[in-house]
Amino acid sequence: MIWRCRELAFDFGGRARVMGVLNLTPDSFSDGGRFMDPAAALAHARGMIREGAEMIDLGAESTRPGSAAVPADEQWRRLEPVLGPLVAELRGPLAGEARGADPGAAGEPARTAVALSIDTSSAEVAGRALEAGAHVINDVTALGEPRMAEVIARAGAGVVLMHMRGTPATMQADPHYEDVAREVAAWLAGRLERAALAGIAAERIALDPGIGFGKTTRHNLELIARLRELAALGRPIVVGASRKRFLGEITGKPVDERLAAGLAAVAIAAFEGASVIRTHDVAATARAIAVARALREAARSE
Repeated sequence: MIWRCRELAFDFGGRARVMGVLNLTPDSFSDGGRFMDPAAALAHARGMIREGAEMIDLGAESTRPGSAAVPADEQWRRLEPVLGPLVAELRGPLAGEARGADPGAAGEPARTAVALSIDTSSAEVAGRALEAGAHVINDVTALGEPRMAEVIARAGAGVVLMHMRGTPATMQADPHYEDVAREVAAWLAGRLERAALAGIAAERIALDPGIGFGKTTRHNLELIARLRELAALGRPIVVGASRKRFLGEITGKPVDERLAAGLAAVAIAAFEGASVIRTHDVAATARAIAVARALREAARSE
């Protein structure tokens, strides 16, 4: 299965890729405020790339439960000083060689080995970011803003369509499902069709069940355990469980002590068919999904 994100193409071939989280926010649930300084953010992005991240997801608006929307101008004020330098570095003459990039066919631009994703539901922010060189729009509203599909289609960008009930401000107000995996899969299938009708090629779409977005702990566990039902939609599945509340409810640990629990969750997600693991902890996650891949290969060989 291939996911095309502008000039990049990720061929998963049974191997999950790591998407590193870079929050440029003062109020994100895990690391809010740590990377508001552009120099600190850039250093962290470089570190995640060295640790094995093949995608970096930059977010300038917290979507934690109860959070409020951030105006487009403020999101861009946070993003621009980090995105611009990252694009320049990844397009540098030695970047592709250092990361083993595909040089592309004659006359085509060299392919960088790291995709830059922008976590936003604002079409204005998405347009600015894509013009600056981003590859992916990670939209928690799954094209909720009418102009978003047009912006993505025109740029030939990759997109992550995520399931969420309500908004970040309301999503955890007593979420209810009769069969969460079946309902989420059906909803994502509908958004996939809508995106295609809006001009976004299927090969540019990835799907995210929205772990922690309008779900209880039980819902989150069922989605991870039944991830193959979502993978049957035929598009890459993105899973973001890193440090989330349901891990704390299971283990009793605060947000900064949930690494072990998160690694267990994402290893199972990768075994069950996740293509992209979105995480704050790149190096450890890369090792966990390497074990998951080895187990998948062992299971197929029997």
